[in-house]
Amino acid sequence: MSPAMSIDDRERFLADPHVGVLGVTDPRGLRAPLLVPVWYGYEPGGVVSVLTARASTKAELVRTAGRFSLCAQSESPPYRYVSVEGPVVAVEDGLDRAEWEAMAHRYLDRDTAVAYLEANRRQLDEDITFRMRPQRWRTADFAAFAQEFS
Repeated sequence: MSPAMSIDDRERFLADPHVGVLGVTDPRGLRAPLLVPVWYGYEPGGVVSVLTARASTKAELVRTAGRFSLCAQSESPPYRYVSVEGPVVAVEDGLDRAEWEAMAHRYLDRDTAVAYLEANRRQLDEDITFRMRPQRWRTADFAAFAQEFS
């Protein structure tokens, strides 16, 4: 049995709140790709959105490459992951306040999100949003394998 997820399952999994790992080519010499944990947004059938500091290495490399990868995984058994990669289809300078607030509430409990947003208001002017259209998917759901060992 293949551990690959169905299209619906992979899109629902990616839409759930997981910390993603963004990967982007690093052409600055003999380095491996840059891999960094990120908060991200995704709705099934849509684009992956990542908000980051305009002046960050990550932003510079994504701009140069014009594409990136993102991997999200479950942290406990049975393990599952979804990895997507594709082209950047939009770069928005500055942040949309509603999207920024929704992202904070996606990853933090209510009180922590409110405190985070209050302490980081400067992000609205200092950050940018990258939007990536998933082009290639890699997935695995090891639940079927886990049942064999139960």
